[in-house]
Amino acid sequence: MNTPTYRIAPSILSADFARLGEEVRQVIDAGADWIHFDVMDNHYVPNLTFGPMVCQALKPHAKTAAGVAVQIDVHLMVSPVDALAQAFAKAGADLISFHPDASTHVHRSVQAIQGAGCQVGLVFNPAEPLDVLDWLIDDIDLILIMSVNPGFGGQGFIDSALRKVEQARKRIQASGRDIRLEVDGGIKPDNIRRVADAGADTFVAGSAIFGQPDYANVVRAMRQALA
Repeated sequence: MNTPTYRIAPSILSADFARLGEEVRQVIDAGADWIHFDVMDNHYVPNLTFGPMVCQALKPHAKTAAGVAVQIDVHLMVSPVDALAQAFAKAGADLISFHPDASTHVHRSVQAIQGAGCQVGLVFNPAEPLDVLDWLIDDIDLILIMSVNPGFGGQGFIDSALRKVEQARKRIQASGRDIRLEVDGGIKPDNIRRVADAGADTFVAGSAIFGQPDYANVVRAMRQALA
């Protein structure tokens, strides 16, 4: 089996909202691979975060010092899905993930996001089965496993998520497709290796990075654990 390419995706949910552009630039300079947007609508989840205008405003900041664009990874915790997915696609998102139970017609939502020029992912809450992948794994680019209940940052990691990561990895291998397996919730330097061992290759971290004085130190510690 090939050695996976690991990606670290800091969640701006935990950044300083008063200086978001600067925060995005700093965390990219610290070694972030993607920038993760946790979009909440105070309907599907009990919190309200940010909309497409914030994505559009931050898009020019999502670049390395050399000017290379960094992927904007949008996780929609919203219901309904389709209108906001289209708005985020226009605002500059590269990858848009949504919860299957938030869409009336999951396959139609997947097609609409792809039609808007974005990669697409499906998100699974801690107590949600992976059954929908039986019908859609050939159509998606990413599976996101929630290791906390969605709605708030700074929660503790739910250990049973590791079993779900293992199950998702088996499905990806059986499909023969290049699908990224992302985990979101409670990821820290001291548990990221366990999550990788279960099969994940992309890691969302919010307070573990933005809650620290030196972002580069945290990203470095995560990469050392993954190595």
